[in-house]
Amino acid sequence: MDDMRLHETVLRGIALGVAAMVVVVTASNILVQYPINDWITWGAFTYPIAFLVTDLTNRALGPARARWVVYVGFALAVILSIVLADVRIALASGTAFLVAQLLDVTIFDRLRRAPWWQAPLASSVLGSVTDTALFFSLAFAGTGLPWITWAVGDLAVKLAMALALLIPFRALMGFVPALRARESRA
Repeated sequence: MDDMRLHETVLRGIALGVAAMVVVVTASNILVQYPINDWITWGAFTYPIAFLVTDLTNRALGPARARWVVYVGFALAVILSIVLADVRIALASGTAFLVAQLLDVTIFDRLRRAPWWQAPLASSVLGSVTDTALFFSLAFAGTGLPWITWAVGDLAVKLAMALALLIPFRALMGFVPALRARESRA
């Protein structure tokens, strides 16, 4: 792959990651306002896809570009969420997202050479625990809403989704070539 084509492929990968991140986080911030019951909101089912996006970006483009996708996705999603969701939810989400996703990038990168499933599973689980604790306490503490049970239910769904999303992660690995190796040879 020549330098120009490689550069275009990397930029396309970053743009796709940012777009996916903005859609997932904005949708999750809207859906978290709609409880299914006292244990789960609809946002619990969409947000874990953000970890899949981060992990695929990290695998293909490396941790520096994955962090870039997180930063840009964070900024755009917070702006959209302020417009489309509650401001407190948008700010809580932005804080939790940034901390959890950057933790995800670091853990994934450290486990990069482990068997294929360990990096995405460990980084998603630890990121989910961090995100859930930060988000629900910042977004709902003091509101009178059942935020502790929502947090417990949300975390249970996120952990189940971390396992379930190993399937698309493995399937998509074949479509997401490791461009970092190609770049170092170019």
